[in-house]
Amino acid sequence: MTPSPRYRILLVDDHPMMRRGIRQMLELEDDFEIVGEAGHGEEALALIPALQPDLVLLDNNMPQMNGIETLRHLRSQGFAGKVLLFTVSDAEDDIRDALRLDADGYLLKDMEPELLIQYIRDAMNGALVISPGLTRVMAQALRSPPRQPEVELTERERQVLKTIASGYSNKVIGHKLGITEGTVKVHVKNLLHKLGLRSRVEAAVWAMEHLRQSA
Repeated sequence: MTPSPRYRILLVDDHPMMRRGIRQMLELEDDFEIVGEAGHGEEALALIPALQPDLVLLDNNMPQMNGIETLRHLRSQGFAGKVLLFTVSDAEDDIRDALRLDADGYLLKDMEPELLIQYIRDAMNGALVISPGLTRVMAQALRSPPRQPEVELTERERQVLKTIASGYSNKVIGHKLGITEGTVKVHVKNLLHKLGLRSRVEAAVWAMEHLRQSA
């Protein structure tokens, strides 16, 4: 039997007791390995080149450099790993900034521990993970200028949109729909143009708001 992958996780939070509690919880899972801790963003940026984590669990409200600014620096420096904001803030501005900076999820600290564990695994498998109850706030945070109220989508475009909303990568979408990754890219580009959207995140929000209503 092939062993399960071990995901290397960096914890970034300015509260030592919070980091300790999360570490103890995650270390009970066979597929998680806590490779380091940081108390603020600057410390995290200094540690990442040596630690090479697969996922950064990142608080937002921290001294010196908050989570959003840390994420901005991570992406500008080419960090390709997963980044999950793990915070108490449900402010629209924070959610919008995090997702537009290519965060892989936005999670609130009041969630059940089992759900956090599941979301980390989902994110490592390519899903965009959002705390329950934040979908509408996320939609408001990422709202776009007014566009045509009725958009005609082909059945294939609807299928692609639904898989985007599930957080799948182009490669996984292609496998699920039986088409090439290149064809998926063309569909995504055409969908963004047709719907007047700017990113996959906004496409996911549009799908959750519109396809669910028409289901």
